[in-house]
Amino acid sequence: MSYPLPTGNDGLIGTIETVAARYEDTLLDIAVHYGIGQEEIVWANPHVDRWLPGEGTPVIIPSSFILPRTPLKGLVLNLPEMRLYFYPKAGQGKTPVVETYPVSIGRQDWDTPQGTTRIISKVKNPAWYPPDSIRLEHEQRGESLPRVVPPGPDNPLGNYALKLEIPGYLIHGTNKTFGIGLQASHGCIRLSPGDIEQLFPQVASGTAVRIVNQPAKAGWLGDTLYLEVHPLLENLQHGEDQAKELVDAVHNAVSQALRDREVQRDRRVNLNTVALEAAIRSASGLPVAIATLQ
Repeated sequence: MSYPLPTGNDGLIGTIETVAARYEDTLLDIAVHYGIGQEEIVWANPHVDRWLPGEGTPVIIPSSFILPRTPLKGLVLNLPEMRLYFYPKAGQGKTPVVETYPVSIGRQDWDTPQGTTRIISKVKNPAWYPPDSIRLEHEQRGESLPRVVPPGPDNPLGNYALKLEIPGYLIHGTNKTFGIGLQASHGCIRLSPGDIEQLFPQVASGTAVRIVNQPAKAGWLGDTLYLEVHPLLENLQHGEDQAKELVDAVHNAVSQALRDREVQRDRRVNLNTVALEAAIRSASGLPVAIATLQ
């Protein structure tokens, strides 16, 4: 999905849609069709059966996003939402855009590392060299992995791979699309075959990659402040009181967004605490209007 990059202090992109499920649909079918991750569509539709939504059932498509609080360049992965943002360089006279893709990240026992890194190489039709740790894991399940998996339909890297400076980690395609939008990888960042095919030719070697943990994001659209809250990932280090940790993340995100408008000291912020608290409780991943400037 590609959106015009917001101007000024704005940070909200896209719009939320609602569609009617067909008889044969699952929530996951709808997620794939609209470029949404599995967890994203479940969070946005907590009262809809993921396997049998039912003919005509309204399904919310969470296709509106608050940009992560990072520099608006290169690649940005926000782990809790399992979503990648790409800020391509705009040509002269072109409107800057941001592209965003659902991804799979490391499962609970194989974390995707946080921090800033970069793309060091690009490979089309990559071979996969399973590390010893993964080969041992398969052996313990009574399975055998070869030392090299050649390019082709059985290669879990898909048709394209972007190698990160962090040893052993890649942004790549997949031959198992059902895991997109889940904690399902051994730490690498997986995109659907169509998404990596679109992204691969645009990303140059040397492109910065920022991997962040922002379960709460706040951003403006005009004079309205929106809040987007995602559940904390279980594999990241948390304190005993995870509810407090999420509230603190929300407080920090909202405070930073309000500071973005400090220059307008003659205007008052009307904060809707009911909407703010509901956004925290639901952690739906949907941007919710929580304040206006008056």
